[in-house]
Amino acid sequence: MFKHVFLTGPPGVGKTTLVQKACDALVSSGAAVEGFYTEEVREGGRRVGFDVVTVTGERGHLSRVRDAAGSPYGGREYTVGQYVVDLPSFENLALPLFRNVGSAGGGGGKVFVVDEIGKMELFSQSFVRAVRQTLDSSSCTILGTIPIPKGKPLGLVEEVRSRRDVKVFTVSKENRNAILQDILATLQTCLKHGP
Repeated sequence: MFKHVFLTGPPGVGKTTLVQKACDALVSSGAAVEGFYTEEVREGGRRVGFDVVTVTGERGHLSRVRDAAGSPYGGREYTVGQYVVDLPSFENLALPLFRNVGSAGGGGGKVFVVDEIGKMELFSQSFVRAVRQTLDSSSCTILGTIPIPKGKPLGLVEEVRSRRDVKVFTVSKENRNAILQDILATLQTCLKHGP
């Protein structure tokens, strides 16, 4: 029996868009949705970084391109490619969402969005712990995204992928328009058979 739903696929294939569409549909059907997305930030047509955006519309930095002056953030540097990760900003926005999800109106019927469990987010050990706890708790169904395996496996990503209670959908350019109904049907089943 699946309890959580994760989407995977190459970068830019439309995972976040699908998550947002699924959330809109869930909210319309009366489900409670919480959590966060990752959105790219563009300036003058080029991508300069990523923001974390909560389902309720709060926004904070996740990462920015390093400029010639060095790190845009003080302290220890966490980088992925050309991006410097703003760990305090990410944690300040994302971690309270996890703390609330267990408490608010306990019981099933709640979807918690985690977009995504990727390299940038995994620098946060608190985030890793929070995701594990939420996967194991019975307080909600997670709708999340994970990257496709590439290079060195990412511990938590592989854990999620191999869990028996997780249904993983692989999104491609070919199926991304048709797959939404399958994702929603699986989520509805997860919610029905909640704790």
